Amino acid sequence: MPGEPSSAAPPDPGGAAPLSTAALFGRCPRCGRGALFHGLLAVRERCAVCGLDLRAQDAGDGPAVAAIFVVGALAMLAAFVVEFRFEPPLWVHAALWPAVVLPVSVLTMRVAKAALIALQWRHRRSAGGV
Repeated sequence: MPGEPSSAAPPDPGGAAPLSTAALFGRCPRCGRGALFHGLLAVRERCAVCGLDLRAQDAGDGPAVAAIFVVGALAMLAAFVVEFRFEPPLWVHAALWPAVVLPVSVLTMRVAKAALIALQWRHRRSAGGV
C-alpha cells in the first residue's frame, strides 16, 4: 500500500567489500583495498584505489558510544575479577587500567567508525540524508 514502509531489503551496492574487511582493516567500503583512514581516526577524503568520495560519510558519535559501552563494561568486569581474585594494592589498578583501556578504546573506536561508514555507504546514506 502507498505510504507504508517497505519490508524489502535495501539494494546491495555491487562490488562492495565485506563488512569485516572494511571494519577490521580500515579499508574502503567499496573496493576493500584503499585505506579508509589517514592517521589514527581521521577519514580520508576519497579512496586512493577506486576514488570513492568519503567526505559525505560521517560516523558522528557512534564509535565513541560503542567504545564507552563495550570497553567500559569489559574493563569493569576485568577490574572486579582482578580485585577479588588477586587483591592488589590500589596503585596497581591506577597503573594497569588506564594503560589497558586507552589503547583498546581507540582501537574499538577505529573499528566501529569503519564499520559505521561501511554500513552508511552500503545503505546509501549521506551526511545530509535521512
